[in-house]
Amino acid sequence: MNVLAIGAHPDDIELGCAGALLRHVAVGDKVTLLVMTTGERGPQDSVSRVLEQENAAARLGAELIWGGFPDGAIPHSRETVTFIDSVIAAVGAEVLYTHGQHDTHQDHVATALCSLSAARRLNRVLCYQSPSATAFNPVVYVDIEDTLRGKLEALACHRSQVERCELVDLEAVEAGARFWGHQARMRYAEAFEVPRFVWDITGGASAVRRLESAAAAGEAAADRVGVRDFELVDGGGAGEPVRRTGTSVYLVGGRRP
Repeated sequence: MNVLAIGAHPDDIELGCAGALLRHVAVGDKVTLLVMTTGERGPQDSVSRVLEQENAAARLGAELIWGGFPDGAIPHSRETVTFIDSVIAAVGAEVLYTHGQHDTHQDHVATALCSLSAARRLNRVLCYQSPSATAFNPVVYVDIEDTLRGKLEALACHRSQVERCELVDLEAVEAGARFWGHQARMRYAEAFEVPRFVWDITGGASAVRRLESAAAAGEAAADRVGVRDFELVDGGGAGEPVRRTGTSVYLVGGRRP
């Protein structure tokens, strides 16, 4: 599977979804990071942030693409949408991670909105939380207990931000993962809002075998109660069943034809 994660600045992706990306890499998915700016207006020079992001991408096992947009001035425009659309096509993205749109940082908002427009044909789109988010209502969680250490190591590659920016706090990130894990009934998690998420419930031959076993168990249960493979007729009165054919059913208060 090809996965594209988009961030407005270096460190945004690591803050929001590095644990999930490490899970993707672990199962053989190809992960690409699109970082829209070099973050040159932050509390450091742009050269250091470029090197930090390159190191973080290497720690994640991901490819890195730079957007080349100006820090603090990513336009919410057709040109930005077209650019992101071209990257989606180039990497063959099947899953997209991007910013949530409810945020105080204009670059995060513009990146989120343009990403959602560019991803209009994708059926798996997940939005992560930033420290500057104003509202966040996740419904999908990814278990990152096994990848939390890697997430923190990737984030630590952004040394200039960890040391100089109060929003990039490794202890707070770990605490946040614990909070979302508690919400999701697991130890550590990353949380996502989901404009679209198609759950493909497949598992090859093993899934077929499980379905066949379940069907056999259902037939055995039907044999025990003496009800299987009959036709329910159209009901003409209250409480009578509708027509269904070839279905194992245990009737309570109904009738067998």
